[in-house]
Amino acid sequence: METPAPVTHLSELSRRQALLVLSGVMLGILLSALDQTIVGTVMPRVAAQLQGLDRYAWVFTAYMLASTASMPVWGKLSDIYGRKRFYLAGMGLFVLGSMLSGAAQSMNQLIFFRAVQGLGAGAMIPISHSVIGDIFPPAERGKYQGLTGAVFGLASIVGPALGGLITDQWDWRWAFYINLPVGIAAIAVVSRTLPGAASLTRAAAAARRRVDYLGSALLVLGIVPMLLAFTWAGSTYAWSSPQVLGLLLLSAITLVIFVSVERGASEPIFPLSLLQNDIFRVSALVTFLAGAGMFGVIFYIGLFVQGVLGQSATVSGSVLTPTMLSLVAASIVSGQVVSPWGHYRGIATVGLSIAAVGMFLLAGMDGNTGTPTVIVNLVIFGIGLGTANVLFTIIVQNAVDYHVMGVATAALTFFRAIGGTLGTAIFGSFLASTFAGEFFARAPKALQEALPAGQLAGIQPEALLNAEALNQLQTRFAQLGMDGPALLNQLLEAIRGALASAVHNVFLAAALVMAAAAVMCVFLREVPLRRSVRGESPLPADR
Repeated sequence: METPAPVTHLSELSRRQALLVLSGVMLGILLSALDQTIVGTVMPRVAAQLQGLDRYAWVFTAYMLASTASMPVWGKLSDIYGRKRFYLAGMGLFVLGSMLSGAAQSMNQLIFFRAVQGLGAGAMIPISHSVIGDIFPPAERGKYQGLTGAVFGLASIVGPALGGLITDQWDWRWAFYINLPVGIAAIAVVSRTLPGAASLTRAAAAARRRVDYLGSALLVLGIVPMLLAFTWAGSTYAWSSPQVLGLLLLSAITLVIFVSVERGASEPIFPLSLLQNDIFRVSALVTFLAGAGMFGVIFYIGLFVQGVLGQSATVSGSVLTPTMLSLVAASIVSGQVVSPWGHYRGIATVGLSIAAVGMFLLAGMDGNTGTPTVIVNLVIFGIGLGTANVLFTIIVQNAVDYHVMGVATAALTFFRAIGGTLGTAIFGSFLASTFAGEFFARAPKALQEALPAGQLAGIQPEALLNAEALNQLQTRFAQLGMDGPALLNQLLEAIRGALASAVHNVFLAAALVMAAAAVMCVFLREVPLRRSVRGESPLPADR
């Protein structure tokens, strides 16, 4: 592979060199995206073998905490010192975490090593978008940012099938070891093609390479308790519990101190001037709402297909494939359209509106809905989300000065992740409370008389999803004599009806959130997409 000629900035790379750098970036994105989809498939087997079902959620929580909390820090460091070293550091941490996760001998070890992976992902995700921003000007960036959505879509299609194959045919540890060849290839390509000092920004000289260590620590200490509170609320602890309220209070106090420190910092880890930029504010709010609404669909559609429609896990996974294909196609088309046209507000508004329509259609489904209808509704949702999803990175990068592009990109990704976390927590709590109320309302009087109230209160939808849970219910109802099978059927119908109603309410709430995101796009001020990479923002600094 030919070594790139010396350049002073990534925007000066030849087309061939730029495409080589882009290939390394895409490999890094593929590495992160594949891991997320594969690990979710193999985790039931992992938890069983490591005897850690009680800590099942922490395998995902540790990864999420580490990646989300570290994103702004990685973004700022890449603005000061350049992209290459931190992108390579992120991939190195990710590969190391993958290797250690595959070798884990206990659930606690796996949780810790997943946090190491998460730290790596926290660098890879935002910096990959920043590298694309370094190479291509905003007016051309849509053509290439759409490829990142295509990579995530490909991973969403290939990952679950690959995870199932690994689980059934090999050892679950290969779900982590498979990252090693992909990661090593990505590191080799990036090391060879991405210039180092050439990607330094003007902030390096201005800041004299001073890092805001206090601000970084306070940001992490403020974010982690907040994420923990949102993750635990409504599941592990009640929203009003001392644990959740205490974490939220700790987070609020720490973030207030963080803002105070950042006001006086010479080179803040999170420039508060970003919040004075109206385009950044609106974009952050839209991505926050869209992230929350998106997880309201993605996280619970499997529950609807398996629990309400009674389909298998294989069918449940397959209905998402057309969704991801439509999302990928729409992302690519949207990027191709916005680049020559230059107008983004209308595309974003229409895209999120279509996504909201698809979600309202999903909310109208019930136990009699056929699988083809589910797929059509999901495809509409995917087209809308894909149309808008790729735009906001371009919008924000176009609206801020180049020397803060990395931290602005990371901040946008951070708000999307926070929205997804908060949305999942709130919708999960909403689902649980709605299900409980609907189940008691639907349970026949004969069933309430046959079972004590305490036993009815403990009924959950697992009987519709898990053969072992159903067998336990069958054994319990067999002890009721001749009426047992009939009462069990009544119970299952009450569970199915209550679950359908609960998921309907979640989809409806998520659709309203997505509609709110579409409405917010109306307030998105439109400015011309810059034709150069390093040009100043077209907005005044105090806007």
